[in-house]
Amino acid sequence: MYEVELKCRADHDALRETLAELGADHVDSRQQTDTYYDAPHREFAETDEALRIRHEAPADGEAVTKLTYKGPLVESESKTREEHETTVDSESALEGVLSGLGFEPAATVEKDREFYALEGYTITLDSVDGLGEFVEVEREATESEVERVREGAVDLLSRLGLDPGEQIRTSYLGLLLAADDA
Repeated sequence: MYEVELKCRADHDALRETLAELGADHVDSRQQTDTYYDAPHREFAETDEALRIRHEAPADGEAVTKLTYKGPLVESESKTREEHETTVDSESALEGVLSGLGFEPAATVEKDREFYALEGYTITLDSVDGLGEFVEVEREATESEVERVREGAVDLLSRLGLDPGEQIRTSYLGLLLAADDA
């Protein structure tokens, strides 16, 4: 499966009003801490890949830990990439496995997220520590659906009052690393 995603900087207060007007459903709110890893056998920054452990703490419910691999971007019009994710029982055991294989923590991204559902898309309002406020419009797709799903996301972003031409294809990790280098 592919994750088709468009991301822009956005004012959350204005977006919440527009989401309500469009009939979006608020699904969930969570705090997430993403720890990204460097591989011992290749440079993920060069290959445009990512490996992360995500610790999620929902507003109501039990914390969850997930391992995610994100492949390189597959098109220039969005942040579409192959993605594989699984829930893990023990974050500390997973950290031990990765460490034993030579993977080392590279950086951590912390964010508060609000999730909305509209027309089959997930709209996420992200407040990212050190970066500010963003919105992501995303949906999973098969390879043959990528273009149609991206076009729908572009349309939805426009209806939210945002300019799809101002989308950001860089990950939060990439944005944080660039800010640290500045």
